[in-house]
Amino acid sequence: MSLTEEILSQLPGDVLGGLRRSDRTLASLRENNASIPIIVKESQQSLGAVDWDVVICGGTLGILIGCALALKGLRVALIERFILRGREQEWNISRKELEVFLELNLLTEEELNQAIATEYNPARVSFQGGTEVWVENVLNIGVDPVYLLNTLKERFLAAGGKLFENTPFTEAVVHPDGVMVAGSKFKTRLLIDAMGHLSPITQQARQGKKPDALCLVVGSCAQGFPENDSGDLLLSFTSLQNQCQYFWEAFPAKDGRTTYMFTYMDAHPQRLSLEALFEDYLRLMPEYQGVALSQLKLQRALFGFFPSYRQSPLKTCWNRILPVGDSSGNQSPLSFGGFGAMVRHLKRLTLGIYEALETNQLSAKSLSILQPYQPSLTVTWLFQKAMSAGVNQKIAPDQINQLLSAVFQEMQQLGEPVLKPFLQDVVQFPALTQTLFKTGLAHPGLIAKVIPQVGLTSLLDWTVHYGNLGIYSVLFRLSPMLEPWIKSLPSEQQYYWHRLIDAWKYGSGGDYSD
Repeated sequence: MSLTEEILSQLPGDVLGGLRRSDRTLASLRENNASIPIIVKESQQSLGAVDWDVVICGGTLGILIGCALALKGLRVALIERFILRGREQEWNISRKELEVFLELNLLTEEELNQAIATEYNPARVSFQGGTEVWVENVLNIGVDPVYLLNTLKERFLAAGGKLFENTPFTEAVVHPDGVMVAGSKFKTRLLIDAMGHLSPITQQARQGKKPDALCLVVGSCAQGFPENDSGDLLLSFTSLQNQCQYFWEAFPAKDGRTTYMFTYMDAHPQRLSLEALFEDYLRLMPEYQGVALSQLKLQRALFGFFPSYRQSPLKTCWNRILPVGDSSGNQSPLSFGGFGAMVRHLKRLTLGIYEALETNQLSAKSLSILQPYQPSLTVTWLFQKAMSAGVNQKIAPDQINQLLSAVFQEMQQLGEPVLKPFLQDVVQFPALTQTLFKTGLAHPGLIAKVIPQVGLTSLLDWTVHYGNLGIYSVLFRLSPMLEPWIKSLPSEQQYYWHRLIDAWKYGSGGDYSD
């Protein structure tokens, strides 16, 4: 019996079975042999009267946007295939990012404070053989998903929203004047897909395209660790193993301490499984945390994989259907998406969707500018490549650690305005330029090694997005000058200009504030 089988079989529920089911889905994604669902169809007939302005599929993160839209007076239905309740494990985020809940009146100050289950400082970034970097107030808040979702559910229902639990999404028929969802149960002006990475709508839209990259993550929450009020944001203490560079995160949690191990890779079928990764996690964890496995009492096991597509965010290919959050791939290939990605774009999407409905801009073209190209996300593809090795690629075992150690050392010298946004997945042109310049001057040999690792094609492609990042930064800085002129335009044209300014703002990392 493997260590994974022995330990997971002690937990309540079929955790090992769940891990193996995830592995089967992962294998099918890598082998690219899953059938493409055909669940969105189109009809030229008029639908007639509709009951809803918005129907949202996928309740766990859909409730965030559903509640915000219901509070703006829209008729919103939320359909969830199970019961809407959060997981036990906290969602980690920074305090500043949570302020959007106050701005959109989703929570009161008191409710927001109550939603915070844990808070810690400082957090560490460290790589084998390199210096440790410590930061404050980055991903140091653990939000209680159960409390948060229950509070939002109450607010949503009080605002006139309707929740349909145990209602799986089955099909949608797009008509010229609306969408019929789940047979004829729901007739709506707009359908929002919040069903995540494996959404059947997204699978149909992507037409079975294989992911360009994957992030695999395993972990646990356990009791019995030595007392430690700090956390780890990004830590590596081993060289390349199984053609993977293993990274670690650790946070204090209300039930003990959470530790994650994750790694970036391509979607090659020969890559290791989640179960094999979990075995390595259990083997390495005692060295990482300085504690024997026998001293720990596991509360729960955590595992998952996050596909990334270069063609992201996903442009909707149907009228009146909008993918949001993980369904649209609205996160960088470095981040896990989920709660953080949804919160970051919550205000932008709420205001944009409301304006699209108000001005009736619901064609595929009009909706696709709600999920615009963002150079701040696209430039991170090169970083993902630099943090991973190809399945048959030969690189020095310590090359990734040496590179990251050098980069973070330079970032630390440049100070928190450079370091903190990057650790929150926000890339800005001035910070990136300074970091590249300093690292290139101080460590030319390391940079020379990275070029063959990432490949010349990727590097040339990256320079285009890097240039666009600079252009978007300038455009966003100049955008306030356009506002008086935009106000004089018809409302339909205002919708387009507002989305363009949003694209410059988020595409340049201009949405970040500390």
